[in-house]
Amino acid sequence: MADDALAIKLTRDQALMLSGWLDRMIGSPRFDDLVNEERAVWSPLYAIAGTLDRALVEIVMPDYSERLQAARGRLLDSLGEVGSHRPPSSDALTD
Repeated sequence: MADDALAIKLTRDQALMLSGWLDRMIGSPRFDDLVNEERAVWSPLYAIAGTLDRALVEIVMPDYSERLQAARGRLLDSLGEVGSHRPPSSDALTD
């Protein structure tokens, strides 16, 4: 079963963010060192990055930066406090 394919569904905003992030991260020493701790991870990372590059026409559009910023904003809004590293609000402590 090693050749069974798996499909992952992302929203267009999620795909844009992940594509941009991978583009920035792959090749950076810190990221590469982390991935090199488990070299086999390069295989799915390259597969994901390649799939996103082929699927997202936005990455070659002149307004790509604006589209990416808009996607970032929408995704951050949907996340709420997740990953914000902010201390919980005082209301959350009294509930």
